[in-house]
Amino acid sequence: MKKTRTMAIGAFGIVAALSLAACSSDSDNGGEVGKTPDATTQKTIDKVDGTGKTLNVWVMEGDYKDETLAKINSEFKTETGAEVKVQVLPWANASTKLSTALGQDDTPDIVDLGNTWVSNYAYNGALMDLSQYQDALKQDRTWLPSLIEPATLDGKVYAVPSFAGVRVAIYNKKIWADAGITDVPTTYADLTADLDKIKAKNTAADFSPFYLPGKYWYAGMQWIWDAGGDIATQADGKWTGATSSAEAQKGLETWKSFQNTYSTKASQGIDTGSKTEPAQTQIMADGKAATIIGALWDPGSVVASSKGKVKESDLGTFAIPSSSGSGLQPVFGGGSDWGIAAKSKNQDLALVWTKIAAGPEIQSILAAQPWIPNTVEGAKEAEGSASDLIKPYYAAAANSKAAPPAPNWLPIEGDQSVQEFFSSVALGKKTPADAAKEFDSHLDETLNGNS
Repeated sequence: MKKTRTMAIGAFGIVAALSLAACSSDSDNGGEVGKTPDATTQKTIDKVDGTGKTLNVWVMEGDYKDETLAKINSEFKTETGAEVKVQVLPWANASTKLSTALGQDDTPDIVDLGNTWVSNYAYNGALMDLSQYQDALKQDRTWLPSLIEPATLDGKVYAVPSFAGVRVAIYNKKIWADAGITDVPTTYADLTADLDKIKAKNTAADFSPFYLPGKYWYAGMQWIWDAGGDIATQADGKWTGATSSAEAQKGLETWKSFQNTYSTKASQGIDTGSKTEPAQTQIMADGKAATIIGALWDPGSVVASSKGKVKESDLGTFAIPSSSGSGLQPVFGGGSDWGIAAKSKNQDLALVWTKIAAGPEIQSILAAQPWIPNTVEGAKEAEGSASDLIKPYYAAAANSKAAPPAPNWLPIEGDQSVQEFFSSVALGKKTPADAAKEFDSHLDETLNGNS
């Protein structure tokens, strides 16, 4: 799952447009997304007698351990008497299966969706409006913004946050120590000063003090957000590309300087790893990078790829300090939400199951997978018992952001335009201003459905 969630995006926009048309309602779902929903006229989730019924739940491969799902299903059966049938979807053809299934009468009742997928399905009428049940589903907790904002369309909630994943800096303690550095940086000036020392100590052309591939847009966005910029903004129902703003341009310039200074020239036009590109975790495992930006599972990948050369105790993590002031850079928050099918004949049971899955007990289990729980409170609780290697992920999650919650966002990821936007700047093929002008035009056209 961890490396294939993004791979499923490419065909999503086309498939969803064709397959979900059948399940669109007659009402207009357009309007602003990501707005705080109206908390009035809330409803409770009542007890349901599900004896003799079966709830169909579709989950993405690798998102949930079998024992986690078994725990949810056991509690659900005790409470309702209903059975649960779980189908695990491989990421390779997930968009096709989900889009087709949600448009049919014999639909799965509950689906596990990447947080950036929700707005597209909601816009096409495939998901149940959960707005009136949000208080009951929150269970007196505060959902992480990076999970609930993409699940909100025109002020209505269409999915329930499940878990989050963020990225922080992973560093090799030995390489840093060899350069005379024993403490993690707490300011951006400290970070660049430390990297300068590492660069002076390691002069090989294929070595990166901080390996940062040019197409790694999840990481690149940190600098734009940190400067107060964004990819796109919405007003009066219209999306506008925002990378040409003064704030975004400042962030892009700072990112380019950082990338060009501390990552190899060869990294400027590639991503973090594919069939044709080297994996950044392998580069670090081979001792060719002192630092990378990686997800929760990446320290383990570095250790495994090193074949005994790097131990977990050799690695440390830290959230990157802000370059625009105090605190930390905002980070991209990925993750999953639970959606209930608009055509489900078991929506009352689905609400009960989703409430259990999103509740504190199950969230504490998910934290051990490890995932970041779906609420601010849950993340703080999990941070208290996390290892030193994992704790910085929770600090970063508190300042996480998501991609624009636009129904047509996924084609932007699928057509590689956001990746090319960053790499064209890193390579020097375009100035930040020229790259932004072209990318903003593409965003204007695509996000507003004119591509």
